[in-house]
Amino acid sequence: MFRQLRDVASAAALNFTFDGKALKGRAGDTVAAALLANGITTCRETPVSGAPRAPYCLMGVCFDCLVVIDGVGNRQGCLVPLTEGMAIETQHGRRHVEEV
Repeated sequence: MFRQLRDVASAAALNFTFDGKALKGRAGDTVAAALLANGITTCRETPVSGAPRAPYCLMGVCFDCLVVIDGVGNRQGCLVPLTEGMAIETQHGRRHVEEV
C-alpha cells in the first residue's frame, strides 16, 4: 500500500520496537513512516469508543498517529524522527497524567 520514494538502500538501518516486537526502520523516517513501512496500520485507540486509528495526514494536523515513545504518551508519530532503540507502543485511550 505504501512505498518509499527515496533511495532506502543508502539510508542507515535503525532498530526499534513496537509493542515489544523488534522492527527495523531507516534513518530519516518518522515514527509513523517506519510503522507504515513495517505494515503496522493501527497505532492508537480513541478515548471514548476504543476505535482503532492510524496515521492519516502525516503532517501533524489530525493527531491520529499518537503513540507512546519511550514511555511518553501523546507523541505525534508523524513529527518525531525515528532513532536507534526507540520503544514505541500503541496509545490506548487518553494519556493519564500521574500526580506528583
